[in-house]
Amino acid sequence: MIEAALVPVAQIEAVILVVRGQRVLLDLALAPLYCVPVKVLNQAVKRNLGRFPADFMFQLDEAESENLRSQSVTSSSWGGRRYRPFAFTEQGVAMLSSVLRSERAVQVNIEIMRAFVRLRGLLQSNAELARKLAALEKKCDARFKVVFDAIHELMAPPPTPRRRIGFRD
Repeated sequence: MIEAALVPVAQIEAVILVVRGQRVLLDLALAPLYCVPVKVLNQAVKRNLGRFPADFMFQLDEAESENLRSQSVTSSSWGGRRYRPFAFTEQGVAMLSSVLRSERAVQVNIEIMRAFVRLRGLLQSNAELARKLAALEKKCDARFKVVFDAIHELMAPPPTPRRRIGFRD
């Protein structure tokens, strides 16, 4: 029997990204969890492409891939990854255990599903908090407007960085 928490949920949550409005895990984050090289994971997926429709898996486009590369400061034109990464949605990750066919893949997928469920719960509780705050705002007078504005600012997602225009130094 494999131990209950093969990979800590917090470790999985740290590598979940939002791409195209969906929470995804990239192949380069999944491969180490399954203890396989990225190439092996992608080969298994390519042999079973019928199991991965567009809502289960997609390949990052050039801009998304460049944004990822600039954030992680990796890969140059001379080395590193030579193709765009694949992004797996929650359903795509669930399908991976059937493609990889190992006990570890099954156990890792269980932990990944727990991470997705936990994130969904956090988002739902944040929405509930926003509803309660709105109700409280209606009850209170203008003296607390500054407090409510500060709370709203803290609850807002961080702004996306703007792309600079022009030449790089």
